[in-house]
Amino acid sequence: MTTPYPFTAVVGQDDLRLALLLNAVSPQVGGVLVRGEKGTAKSTAVRALSALMPTLNVVSGCRFSCDPGSPDPACPDGPHEPGAGTERPARMVELPVGASEDRLVGALDIERALAEGVKAFEPGLLAAAHRGILYVDEVNLLHDHLVDLLLDAAAMGASYVEREGVSVRHAARFLLVGTMNPEEGELRPQLLDRFGLTVEVAASREPDQRVEVVRRRLAYDDGPAAFAARWADEEAAVRARIVAARELLPQVRLGDGALRQIAATCAAFEVDGMRADIVMARTATALSAWAGRTDVLAEDVRQAALLALPHRRRRNPFDAPGLDEDKLDETLEQFGDSPDDDSDPDPDGPGGPGGGGGQPPQDGPEGNGDTPAQPEAGDSGEPQPSGAGAGEQSAVRASEPFRTKVLSVPGLGEGAAGRRSRARTEHGRTIGARRPRGTLTKLHLAATVQAAAPHQRTRGRSGPGLVVRRDDLRQAAREGREGNLVLFVVDASGSMAARQRMSAVKGAVLSLLLDAYQRRDKVGLVTFRGKDAQVALPPTSSVDAAAARLESLPTGGRTPLAAGLLRAHEVLRVEQLRDPARRALVVVVTDGRATGGPEPVALAGRAARLFAAEGVASVVVDCESGPVRLGLAGQLAGELDGTAVTLDELRADSIAGLVRDVQGTSRRAA
Repeated sequence: MTTPYPFTAVVGQDDLRLALLLNAVSPQVGGVLVRGEKGTAKSTAVRALSALMPTLNVVSGCRFSCDPGSPDPACPDGPHEPGAGTERPARMVELPVGASEDRLVGALDIERALAEGVKAFEPGLLAAAHRGILYVDEVNLLHDHLVDLLLDAAAMGASYVEREGVSVRHAARFLLVGTMNPEEGELRPQLLDRFGLTVEVAASREPDQRVEVVRRRLAYDDGPAAFAARWADEEAAVRARIVAARELLPQVRLGDGALRQIAATCAAFEVDGMRADIVMARTATALSAWAGRTDVLAEDVRQAALLALPHRRRRNPFDAPGLDEDKLDETLEQFGDSPDDDSDPDPDGPGGPGGGGGQPPQDGPEGNGDTPAQPEAGDSGEPQPSGAGAGEQSAVRASEPFRTKVLSVPGLGEGAAGRRSRARTEHGRTIGARRPRGTLTKLHLAATVQAAAPHQRTRGRSGPGLVVRRDDLRQAAREGREGNLVLFVVDASGSMAARQRMSAVKGAVLSLLLDAYQRRDKVGLVTFRGKDAQVALPPTSSVDAAAARLESLPTGGRTPLAAGLLRAHEVLRVEQLRDPARRALVVVVTDGRATGGPEPVALAGRAARLFAAEGVASVVVDCESGPVRLGLAGQLAGELDGTAVTLDELRADSIAGLVRDVQGTSRRAA
């Protein structure tokens, strides 16, 4: 077995270590979500935590880790008689992002259940994680159907496996720990709220600390066992402190003053629901026990807020997590005058090993550090709108986003699970039956019985049971929803430079980005101006990154429309190789003008016909304004075999409504 990296050898990351230790002291806190860039010891710290967890007493031979003191009466391996059990270390079970549903919840042998009436159940990862740690690396990339199962198990403390009237239930209470890189996309709000605490981690910018990180990592790689032995005393001390804190936890008193501070803080930051109050109360209690105290102080409440509230105060997907610490201190001071709590908030948080200070508010999209490329000087022969110079114009803010209707790609796809276009999926409404390819996952009972019925006499059926063979089994064919690739192709040339026009365009694109976030799409952004086009954002699940690039997008220069379309076509070609099942919707935002080079309009038409020939669903947002309109965007939409909408029609939810027309006008077969 590989020797894990010692928890106490992790350099820095005080908030991360503290959040993990508080959950070890009180699993009722609800787990930890670790957000941060790659290479910041997120996974290392989580894997190291399992070695510090107190040992468990389990029923001998039980695959579901039942407690011998109070065994689960519904345990599939039961019934168990109360008595002495076996002691073993707590488990840390890793859930791969690409795991199947059966791997997570377990598999039920339907063939034996039908033919023999036997519940032959193979436990899954939820059973293995019971009374331990369930770790999900890159949790933001987890498929929706697995997220739904995790939510159910977290809410009920049990896992249910049901197949055509045959069901198995077992306890599933675990410490949920997830790590993620926000650049790769965000979590669904329902799952985000299930994590008790969240921490932001980043690599240190202090040279001495970075040197120590490298020194320790090299020493561990050279000899893991010897390195772990050097930290054995520190590991044992922390393990003993966790045990002592657990024993002290029932004696900790959460007074009315601390409760008022908790309630006032949650109300001041306008968090939804009451889960935040409960998590803060449990976290503050665990902090007090970890510090060896029996009374919850204001400093415990402050630290609990810094860990439990940042991910709950986000009002929309593009808000960065974080708290205004000045506002937090004002709230705690205002509601801190109580007989049972006369301490002042401690800006440094609780002391001792593992103490952390929370995280400061994060910069929003305006803090993006990308420097846009400088454009070519404007084309003096091209008509410019009033107020727009030929050179580069500074970036303007997007207008207020609005709610959009459903955008969907015509036809029936087979892409990744999502909430946009129709697709053949493992989940959804049943539309038919087929022979299973590989492992049977969703039995179509009626079709299976119909296939087996004609052969009962020849198979010598004599009893009440149905004689079923593997060839009789039928898989249910289901229709659900998939996520798509929404590729924005945005004209950033001088003809788009009017501030009011570009603000409206950005507001419309931002609205569609919000919709893409909710529907689990990938998004990409191609811009064109000057002499060429560039991929401002390769296809990604991070709509936050797309919003930031959009916000900082300047305008100016010529209009290389053909270059923009060709670059978008290349992006789609590469993405098709990476993810063949994901279908695309191209949204071209332009006034339709094309300048620069020989025959720019003809070149743009030929580029557009590439999309039409391949059946790519598309829509053109016509940004032309003024009393005289050339209708160039409408001509481009015709070349794309798509639909055009004017800039004035972008208000409210009209932009998404036009995509419904794509389904009717597209020549692709549904």
